[in-house]
Amino acid sequence: MSELGKPFHLRTHNISGGGASTLGTLAGVESWKGPGLRAAPDLRMVKSLLPTETREGARAGSGPWSQEGNFCAGASCRASRRLCGCAERSPRFRPESWRAASGAFGLLWEGSGAGRSRAGRMRPLSGVTVDKMAASGDSAGGRIESTEVNSKWLDAHYDPMANIHTFSACLALADLHGDGEYKLVVGDLGPNCRQPRLKVLKGPSVLTESPLPALPSAATAFLMEPHEPRTPALALASGPCVYVYKNLRPYFKFSLPPLPPNPLEQDLWNQAKEDRIDPLTLKEMLEEIREKAEVPLSSQSLRFLHLELGEMEAFVAQHKTQPITRQTVITTMTILKKNLADEDAVSCLVLGTENRELLVLDPEAFTVLTKMNLPSVPVFLEVSGQFDVDFWLTAACRDGNIYILRRDSKRPKYCIELSAQPVGLVRIHKTLVVGSTQDMLHSFTHKGKKLWTIPMPAPILTMSLLEQRSRGLQAVMAGLANGEMRIYRDKALLNIIRTPDAVTSLCFGRYGREDNTLIMTTRGGGLVIKILKRMAVFGEGAGEAGPPLAQALRLNVPRKTRLYVDQTLREREAGTAMHRAFQMDLYLLRLRAARAYVQALESSLNPVSTTLREPLKLHAVVQGLGPTFKLTLHLQNTSAIRPALGLLVSFLYNESLYALPRAFFKVPMLVPGLSYPMETFVECLSDKGISDIIKVLVLREGQSAPLLSAHINMPVSEGLVAA
Repeated sequence: MSELGKPFHLRTHNISGGGASTLGTLAGVESWKGPGLRAAPDLRMVKSLLPTETREGARAGSGPWSQEGNFCAGASCRASRRLCGCAERSPRFRPESWRAASGAFGLLWEGSGAGRSRAGRMRPLSGVTVDKMAASGDSAGGRIESTEVNSKWLDAHYDPMANIHTFSACLALADLHGDGEYKLVVGDLGPNCRQPRLKVLKGPSVLTESPLPALPSAATAFLMEPHEPRTPALALASGPCVYVYKNLRPYFKFSLPPLPPNPLEQDLWNQAKEDRIDPLTLKEMLEEIREKAEVPLSSQSLRFLHLELGEMEAFVAQHKTQPITRQTVITTMTILKKNLADEDAVSCLVLGTENRELLVLDPEAFTVLTKMNLPSVPVFLEVSGQFDVDFWLTAACRDGNIYILRRDSKRPKYCIELSAQPVGLVRIHKTLVVGSTQDMLHSFTHKGKKLWTIPMPAPILTMSLLEQRSRGLQAVMAGLANGEMRIYRDKALLNIIRTPDAVTSLCFGRYGREDNTLIMTTRGGGLVIKILKRMAVFGEGAGEAGPPLAQALRLNVPRKTRLYVDQTLREREAGTAMHRAFQMDLYLLRLRAARAYVQALESSLNPVSTTLREPLKLHAVVQGLGPTFKLTLHLQNTSAIRPALGLLVSFLYNESLYALPRAFFKVPMLVPGLSYPMETFVECLSDKGISDIIKVLVLREGQSAPLLSAHINMPVSEGLVAA
């Protein structure tokens, strides 16, 4: 049985020099301080992953863990009798057993003295380095190579023959016995999705294993009651049921309520019960109902439709007396805090069903607290908030959309439309990260606004959340089909882990007694366990380009002055009155603008005609320095097919300042779409350097109201001013 997470200190006989030596750990020795030999902070899993014969020999009283005496009598060793196995204390020490153990890990600590000095150096055996180590003595042939020289991960375990076939929703880490030893719960689909089983792993080995009646869809751990001891329960969704375990023993089984059957289907089976129709006719009519009816068929009818002709009669004779029931199944499951946001607070189960519903269950009575409807079948669920206060439910569905619901809504409040099917959904604070089948990673706000999109080098197989509580880090893990596992924080690529096979499920959290453990299963059924180094820090400069560096610079905000503080207090005290005054001024401004617009329309003070019968447009250009100016009018008929006839142009001006040869003339027929220039000359009569406005009016014969008008601001005559 493995004991992952318990520190272990071993001392052995020096194979090469006859002195005392210490075996390095599976993860490698990171730091050795002072003249004495001390274990690194990441020493884990040594005892559990030693060869079987070495462990059995220790239990029997032979080998390095001899049970004689209470403490070691050696001068260079003061370990207890359970941890010590040095040559100075144990008369039955066998160096060959430690050679097998050191070969399993590939490291040996060589002492420089004759069994008295603790100073030494670390020497790899058989060409095995710290970055390339065997996962255990049983799987010494498998290797997981680090992508960096200074990797942030410790290769704890790799077993390519673990025979675990699952996905991320069926992985859960939980302290099932309340002893601080976290175990891995796996809803295993089995080879080729046959023989589904519930497996509980402790370290790299399977602790318990039990069969399941149907394929699992999700697994999670949650607290059912606030009383002590606060031991979490295990919930496993399989088929139409949720199986609840406490202390790894069956505790409760919740079944989804049955659905009403199709009345036409019920009538057909009643006729078959009375032998009024033969099996062949029953099959034809059931197939017609399946194609046209909105209510799906029951599982009994679906099984009947897949039978051969010779098997139908026996099936009908066996099942015709049984009642027709239509049962939905659970597609996804997660947990929602009941009334507190604490990590050890009581939680409710949230179920997504094939019947396009979301159910929230009471954690104690397992009754349905609330029910919500969706337009499609949910496949991924994310929640935030508390049930008794306020919460958000985010469901990625099979129709390629993401629906967001609140506590008081029975239907979705927001909808995010994706261009492809979702393959994963992760919530980070108020941000949603979605992976799609187009090899893209999208980010949205909780209200559906798109933030960014990142292309992936290969199809995304699975996604999960990486949360390092000690550093306040939350990132997204994405397993790709090319054997990479990428970690992103926002758009920044933090780390890449390469595995021998494509990763199909991910889980990060506390395992054993180690807080930051990454667990991966591969497409071939392999199991990979990595431990994040305690001094590892993810930097944003190692991956692809993210936000610009200028975005992270702190702005030089000026200090708050006394005037700013006074105005802030005034706005806080008189905010309502200031808002009302602003709204009143805004309404008055809109009223004045509307009145001016109406006046301009009524007086035709507009260069564009507003009537549909005479759609005209007028444009004027003044050229020259003076005292004689050239005035050009561009008149255009904006109608599509109707020409303009019988138009007149008139000029209104101050006769003491200006003189025009023609102040009134007729306009020729205007063809639609063409601009007609009409030129005239204006002579300035004043030598005082003043100017005025000339009004141009376009009229129709027999009407006094102008069709449109233009006001021309004449320039000052520079010729007379210079003279």
